[in-house]
Amino acid sequence: MQVAIVKYNAGNIYSVVNALRRMGIEPLLTDVADELRKADRVLFPGQGEARGAMEYLKARRLDEVIRDLKQPVLGICVGQQLLCRHSEEGDVDCIGVFDAEVKRFQPQRHEDKVPAMGWNSLYYLKSPLYEGFPESADQQQAAPYVYFVHSYYVPLCADTIATADYILPYSASLHKGNFYTCQFHPEKSGKVGEQILRNFMEI
Repeated sequence: MQVAIVKYNAGNIYSVVNALRRMGIEPLLTDVADELRKADRVLFPGQGEARGAMEYLKARRLDEVIRDLKQPVLGICVGQQLLCRHSEEGDVDCIGVFDAEVKRFQPQRHEDKVPAMGWNSLYYLKSPLYEGFPESADQQQAAPYVYFVHSYYVPLCADTIATADYILPYSASLHKGNFYTCQFHPEKSGKVGEQILRNFMEI
């Protein structure tokens, strides 16, 4: 299986490369359209600022390439946000796979810190991305615990397949067609994150 990672001006890409290597997968880090199209799986990770990332992607027409991919695609962190229609971060139009607007967290209490940074639980899970995990914390098993670092979030919407709660409930994960996303960092989320990545490889 050929796994490609979208190479662009975003941080944290190499932590995903290393996570896949720990799983025995040697990914291809590329910004070449044909290599992305030919891959069996594509990961679109990153940390950074939405406007600068979109300017880089559009200058190379990678936004169009990503939007038109037919194989399973996994957006991670900023990758999730860039797959949405618009982001408040830099007031920029994004790739538009998901009809959602990315919004900035607005602290409601003194203890609400932005960015949201640390471990948090996932609830109301659905889709093959979460195969083997309990659907809800109401069940006897504990909810999956994963690692987040973000100042912006995707509101709950029709494409939400996992919910997290910080200041308000929001989309921790999305799914539409062949596109899947994680707002959290599976590559930094221990065994839970590794299982989510393995599930993605098996979709």
